[in-house]
Amino acid sequence: MNPRRQQLIKVAVIVFCMVVIPIALSLLVYLLPALSKIPNDTPKHYTELTFPPLPEVKLPDYTRFQLANGLTVYLVEDHELPLVSGTALIRTGDRLEPGDQVGLAQLTGTVMRSGGTRQRSASELNTLLEQRAASVETSISRATGSAGFNSLSEDAETVLGIFAEVLQQPAFAADQVVLAKTQIKGTIARRNDDPSSIANREFRKLIYGEASPYARTVEYATLDNISRADLVKFHQRYFHPENTLLGIVGDFDTATMRQLIETQFGNWQPANQPQPPLPQVTQAKRGGIFVVNQPQLTQSTILVGHLGGLENSPDHPALSVMNEVLNGFGGRLFNEIRTRQGLAYSVYAFWSAQPDYPGVFIAGGQTRSEATVPFIQSTLSEIERIRQQAIAPEELQYAKDIVLNSFIFNFQDPAQTLNRLLRYAYYNYPEDFIFRYRQGVEATTIADVQRVAQTYLKPENLVTLVVGNQAEIQPPLSQLGQQVTAIDVTIPQPSKG
Repeated sequence: MNPRRQQLIKVAVIVFCMVVIPIALSLLVYLLPALSKIPNDTPKHYTELTFPPLPEVKLPDYTRFQLANGLTVYLVEDHELPLVSGTALIRTGDRLEPGDQVGLAQLTGTVMRSGGTRQRSASELNTLLEQRAASVETSISRATGSAGFNSLSEDAETVLGIFAEVLQQPAFAADQVVLAKTQIKGTIARRNDDPSSIANREFRKLIYGEASPYARTVEYATLDNISRADLVKFHQRYFHPENTLLGIVGDFDTATMRQLIETQFGNWQPANQPQPPLPQVTQAKRGGIFVVNQPQLTQSTILVGHLGGLENSPDHPALSVMNEVLNGFGGRLFNEIRTRQGLAYSVYAFWSAQPDYPGVFIAGGQTRSEATVPFIQSTLSEIERIRQQAIAPEELQYAKDIVLNSFIFNFQDPAQTLNRLLRYAYYNYPEDFIFRYRQGVEATTIADVQRVAQTYLKPENLVTLVVGNQAEIQPPLSQLGQQVTAIDVTIPQPSKG
């Protein structure tokens, strides 16, 4: 062997013995106590895990007051970050628009912001807000009008002023009305692209009726009936201080913010007009199988359900527990229809109560075409089983835990508390409604779940809707023993005039 190589090997051995081995021994001596504390038992099953109780919920302080013109205001200080945000709820909604002008409320909510104000054009507004990394947005949904802003605390006064302008003095620029209409027309043209969207839209028509404000859809013809003057009139009818709830949360001093609100909103004139009555709700179709034939699909989207109820029902907590017995990864529908029978990609159930009009009970999911009928049969079977058989104690506890453990997520930050206060005031619910709800869930028994299932789940009223390839659905839907009715979803084309 090369003498130089022999010499290098000797040096390496010496270094190893004098440096590496002592370090290794030192580490071993250091780690032995820690290693001795590592448990050597097998991992616990998830059912054996224990967790400390959730912390008690603490509500942030808030200030409520009303201006002389009727504007109701909630203020919540939160100094964690140098930010301020605000939300306004206006008592309006697309359910109040005329039946031949469906889309009017949506247009009004959009162009209020995009069309600028009487003092500033849309581009001026955009520039002012972009320079301050702020935002102001408006919209109108089925049951509410809403507006909001976000800003740095140092810019709160300026942004609040812009927000007040948008609410009180929108310009409804004609070119922005045209643009908003064009955007909605694009949505109409694409509305049959997604099977789930088709199913949700058509199912609401079956439950509420095609002409119901809770189900009707915007069409080219209804858009053509809407002018800029109609947007102005709709805004003037509903956007008034006594019709508005304003909430602001963030890094501000309450006394200073109150003065700013007086300055920006104190001269807003009330209209003192009575609110129109809410549309009446009855179930349109009772029973029956309905199908939207989409030959290009390889799977079916299925909805089964009927008219639901209200959030302020005394039985709402028990219905929420019943819902969790059926729904979710540990629920009966998932365990039976997806896991055991392998009939579904997804399966779910919702008792979706609404604050001031009946919601909808829906069970549904997606499955391959040839499994459509077995999927429906199994879903109906599970609905009937929860009506006729008492649930097991472990099912009750699991469902209650799901509801109660999610309760803490309603209080992650002060903004959630503010939004909830606004929502409860909007619908005339008590401020402690969420705590009453929790108490109701905690008190729910096995007997309560069976009672509400028998009372509120009505097999004779269940409507079934399938969006899929009808030729590939084998056995055919007629095997379910009810009349099968086809639904035409062809989009009415705009007039050429």
